[in-house]
Amino acid sequence: MTLSRRAFVGLSVAALALAACMSPPPPPETVIYLVRHAEKQAGDDPSLTPEGRARAEELALKLKQAGITRIYSTDTARTRQTAAPLAAALDMPVDIYDASDLPAFARQLKAQTGAILVVGHSNTTPSLVEYIGGVPATEINEAAEYDRLYVLDITGENVRTELRRYGSPYRP
Repeated sequence: MTLSRRAFVGLSVAALALAACMSPPPPPETVIYLVRHAEKQAGDDPSLTPEGRARAEELALKLKQAGITRIYSTDTARTRQTAAPLAAALDMPVDIYDASDLPAFARQLKAQTGAILVVGHSNTTPSLVEYIGGVPATEINEAAEYDRLYVLDITGENVRTELRRYGSPYRP
């Protein structure tokens, strides 16, 4: 039994349409990773503690293969030091952003493509997630929560938020 040319074309078109319906969604255009700085010492513009340095190294290990194309940090020692191990591993600069204008920074981030790390603070990171269009989850425990890693997948106007953890776990 042979198929007529018309039947063959019809089946081919149907097969292509079915394959298109079954194909996975397109990958995100932008993936933004947002973290609070790692554990810090006391004082004005404190550096990281030994635990904080270890957490920053863990972050670098976790994101080294994520295809990071840009790294941002506020201009404080603790945030720059949190970003430093990944920046060194990728031979990439750390760009400083102004946390006093989060709406403008969110617009700047959303206009980019690629994978981006943003290191901020307990009082800026959830707000930045929200300005980008993600879901910020609960308030960060200022005294002890340093393991929160937001992952925002952005495709067009759609923002999917995932909350992950890294390094030593936070225990409330």
